Amino acid sequence: MRICGVKGVSLIDYPGRIAAVLFLGGCNYRCPFCQNPGLVLHPESLPEHGLDDTLRAIERRKRLIDGVVVTGGEPLIHGEALVALFRRIRETGLAVKLDTNGYEVELLRRVLEERMVDYVAMDVKSAPEKYETAAGRMLDVARIEESIAVIRESGVDHEFRTTCVPGVVEESDVVSIASLLGEGERYVLQQFQATSDLIEPAYCDVKPYPVEVLRSFAVRIRPIVGYVAVRGV
Repeated sequence: MRICGVKGVSLIDYPGRIAAVLFLGGCNYRCPFCQNPGLVLHPESLPEHGLDDTLRAIERRKRLIDGVVVTGGEPLIHGEALVALFRRIRETGLAVKLDTNGYEVELLRRVLEERMVDYVAMDVKSAPEKYETAAGRMLDVARIEESIAVIRESGVDHEFRTTCVPGVVEESDVVSIASLLGEGERYVLQQFQATSDLIEPAYCDVKPYPVEVLRSFAVRIRPIVGYVAVRGV
């Protein structure tokens, strides 16, 4: 497991908390619109932050922060090394948030059952029939649906998120996802950012949805899930 980046203080990555953010290298997806190709494809080429030094720096910031976000890439691919990281963060007394795509459902279930985290955010990439396009690989969509159920039933605070990439996520896809999530869930629609550095260069030319379109998506699905937020606009 390689810590490829650290954000010392963030006001936006952990809802309701001021947090440090740890970026772990490597991912089991190849989402063509991913904004972190180096982190996903070539984590070994990025500077490595030593675990002990990173945790000491977090300890020193405890007067400024009250949480730690573990993100990626995809943290759950790191297995026991990730479990050990969660335990070390727990020893600091800070709250822990996990960002995940949910595909490693077995470890996700263990993390939730053993209360290793206080908050989990799962990225739901698109409707089931478009999932392989959105994730950039062949996969078992049933694992996604299982992870949604595991999170819903865990009792751990959580949210589900979808980056609304034109051509990959349309209004009908958002409705399909919302129906999978069900009533009483927190669902976040995120604006796609067409930067110059994406896994698939063709997506650099994709124009993001106008803000009013994302808000219309939110209005459409609010009766299905109950709570919808739009971020990144």
